[in-house]
Amino acid sequence: MKQLLKELINEKAPGPSPSFSVVHLVKALDLIAKSPIGRTRLAKELFLGEGATRTLINRLKDNNLITVDRFGCFFSMKGKKLWNSLHEVLPRKMSLERSGLTLATFNTALLVKGFSNKVRGGMEQRDAALLVGAKGATTLTFKKGKLIFPVDDRDVSVDFPQVHRQIVDSLNPEENDVIVIGSADTLEKAEYGALAAALSLFNDIDINK
Repeated sequence: MKQLLKELINEKAPGPSPSFSVVHLVKALDLIAKSPIGRTRLAKELFLGEGATRTLINRLKDNNLITVDRFGCFFSMKGKKLWNSLHEVLPRKMSLERSGLTLATFNTALLVKGFSNKVRGGMEQRDAALLVGAKGATTLTFKKGKLIFPVDDRDVSVDFPQVHRQIVDSLNPEENDVIVIGSADTLEKAEYGALAAALSLFNDIDINK
């Protein structure tokens, strides 16, 4: 899965790099999984130009991940397999109201399955979120039935009991899962921030490409 994502965003020919990142790519797969989608709507949903969206679609087609007809883009069997692999790792997300745990008005929390061993202090996730226009990201790990701050193993439920309960009830994390919360001034950037933070845990993928 990680190798295929890298291949999809790597430059294939001389000239400038494509003006989309792996974050746009994963978001596009999410949209295609929900229903067939045309290029114009895909560009609008991704906040990309028509040219970049066309290149993204061509990359997916060239790798036999999608087919395109008058109804839009939809998955091939290979595309479904890739999406299923991604969805197993990033299965659920939710919106959070602003609180002492979050960094901006809009906040998206994303569950990352089984990646707590990849978390250091959360700085890499924050930096990844900043690169895609978010205000930052908060990274939490799930250990012994509690969300904790990875830097000092502080129990989130002590300082933020309501938010802790909301996240656990909605995202249902299990031992060694990670929650990343992207925060931004718009909902779209908050979602991209959470996704970029999550993908930074796949430590051989550069989310800025």
